[in-house]
Amino acid sequence: MRPLRYSINVTLDGCCDHRAIPADEDLHRHHAGNLEQADALLFGRVIYEMMEAAWRPPAAAGARPVWMEPFAQTINAAKKYVVSSTLEQVDWNAELVRGDLATAVRQLKQEPGKGLFVGGVKLPRALTELGLIDEYEFVVHPRLAGHGPTLFAGLSKHVDLKLVSRLEFGSGAVAMRYEPRR
Repeated sequence: MRPLRYSINVTLDGCCDHRAIPADEDLHRHHAGNLEQADALLFGRVIYEMMEAAWRPPAAAGARPVWMEPFAQTINAAKKYVVSSTLEQVDWNAELVRGDLATAVRQLKQEPGKGLFVGGVKLPRALTELGLIDEYEFVVHPRLAGHGPTLFAGLSKHVDLKLVSRLEFGSGAVAMRYEPRR
């Protein structure tokens, strides 16, 4: 069974708006490594459209620093599953996921491979409610944003986690990986 992993950048005050979090080379390398540990990515419509707009080639010359290219190449090449009831079609190496979310994700997890990687805010909350996420990584940045979306708003029950690893970056950000206590 493939594990389903979730990773997200978040500020100290809980903001997970990508515009509030500074990009740097170490973090891009870390996140590219995360993506390489998965056979496929699982996105909701919003994160799919955001990632496609940011990372689908071709990027204009000089549009982003050269150190972003490994992440761009990794995400561009990745197989993607998009959970959406509003999109009629997807491309960018993607396939729509329709119907019952729990059944669809359980089927994806049953396939052989290294793992699945989920991004975004709303879809991971729904998957957490269903008990389908096997590992959480929160990359906590030393910044107070004072605004923006927060993680797991409206979660119906507590989810207890156990810390399995911790990695500190030169920027002061800390990546903490957790597994659910079952």
